[in-house]
Amino acid sequence: MSAPIHRIFGRPLDAEMPKGYDQAIFGMGCYWGVERLFWQQEGVWLTEVGFTGGTAENPSYKQVCAGGTGHAEVVRVVYDSSRVSYERLLQIFWENHDPTQGNRQGNDVGSQYRSLVMVFNDSQKAAAELSKADYGNRLAVQGYPDITTQIIPAGPFWRAEDDHQQYLDRYPNGYCGLRGTGVKAPLTDTAEGY
Repeated sequence: MSAPIHRIFGRPLDAEMPKGYDQAIFGMGCYWGVERLFWQQEGVWLTEVGFTGGTAENPSYKQVCAGGTGHAEVVRVVYDSSRVSYERLLQIFWENHDPTQGNRQGNDVGSQYRSLVMVFNDSQKAAAELSKADYGNRLAVQGYPDITTQIIPAGPFWRAEDDHQQYLDRYPNGYCGLRGTGVKAPLTDTAEGY
């Protein structure tokens, strides 16, 4: 069976990543709003929602919501790194959710809504850790508790069911609990020159 076609970008979700492009995976609560946030960014080539960080293979949305698989709802972002840097994507990540809430985002409660960054190489790991430390300091100054965001190495990504892909394009008034803290994250420089 072929993969569904992305409703915004018009390419299959399993399209081969172009040479020179990179991928990032972010968990920021309910993935519907997170996916829309990233598909709207300049330089993003593809987005898809799914699950990672758990124990079951190819879990369903229902299984993840039941709480027994350990997965987080995440968005996979394929991007042209000559047009948008990983550091810029991290800035968007930090500013658009509350990374101090633990296993929840707002009214969405459960470990599937935890804050998570999956890294694919040492450069991403360094950038994620640096930006986490910096943003944690900025939040602390504003009275927020410690960041609970997990930074984890690359592992399996399981695409969610087709009806969850680009959900807020299909249902523009659908649920979106995505909310930031109002604290700005700087664009952190790394050795990569961004």
